[in-house]
Amino acid sequence: MNNELLVFAGSSNPALADEICTQLGVERSGLGLSRFSNDNLSVQIMANVRERDVFVVQAFTEPASDRIMELLVTLDALRSASAKRITAVIPYYSYARSDKKDAPRISIAGRLIADLLKTAGADRVLTMDLHAEQVHGFFSMPVDHLTAIPIVAAHVAETCDMANSVVVATDAGGAKRAGKFASQLELPLAIIDKRRISDTEVRQGSVVGDVDGKDCIVFEDEISTGGTLVETARTLKSAGAGRVIAGATHGVLVGESVERLEAAPIESLIVTNTVHVPDAKRIDKLTVLSIASLMAQAIRRIHTGESVGELFSPR
Repeated sequence: MNNELLVFAGSSNPALADEICTQLGVERSGLGLSRFSNDNLSVQIMANVRERDVFVVQAFTEPASDRIMELLVTLDALRSASAKRITAVIPYYSYARSDKKDAPRISIAGRLIADLLKTAGADRVLTMDLHAEQVHGFFSMPVDHLTAIPIVAAHVAETCDMANSVVVATDAGGAKRAGKFASQLELPLAIIDKRRISDTEVRQGSVVGDVDGKDCIVFEDEISTGGTLVETARTLKSAGAGRVIAGATHGVLVGESVERLEAAPIESLIVTNTVHVPDAKRIDKLTVLSIASLMAQAIRRIHTGESVGELFSPR
């Protein structure tokens, strides 16, 4: 049996998939994507996958519903084509934000999507920096949950004065994530007292921790509208902070977020390419780091049966 792995990609981020393939030393396998006259999606697998180890790269980016449906149909097609094992590689799992029932009569959609992936044919999932860690438990299949913290932290360490810096969590809910980032850099942690008014509006109060005269490094799992970061930067500046640097794994950057962030008192923004960032959104203060090497290493380890967790073990 041919033990070579196969990598396919949906339409969300083919450039990342190509980078991953380059790291793996394989060619990206083809998918035939088309739509019928009634707008129904059709996917044809353009390679022999019988008894092969298959990986499908697809992030849940805008339009998320189309991306998800495309992945589900692809998984089903691969299963029908007798793939031995199918891994859904989802760099950005947007429905991780729907992780609990915090209003009457709503769906916990993060769990629903996990169930749909299993039904469609996924044998396992590879993802990165879920908004809520408990979403990992929504899956009834193995999940490898990577983090971009070491990648972003290494870049920050090269560009900031670590002797006069502090990591800042935008709210208490993000303190655990920011705490891991702070530990990576061996820096203290401060927390903003934030109250969310709606999906796009936040209200921030005092800073818990010493930021006066210090360079503040804000770390989030994603930057969407940019509202939280803008208010965080203003709060920190009012508290006497020096430079404000913002980092996140997922640069979703919807709507007018780029304009909002460009005008904010933030010196630099750092995201990764889990989400494709078009040239129109690549402002001067924005740096996009690649997670392709990390993803490729994880895929190779899954394929060969090695530990993925060892990628983050202290050397």
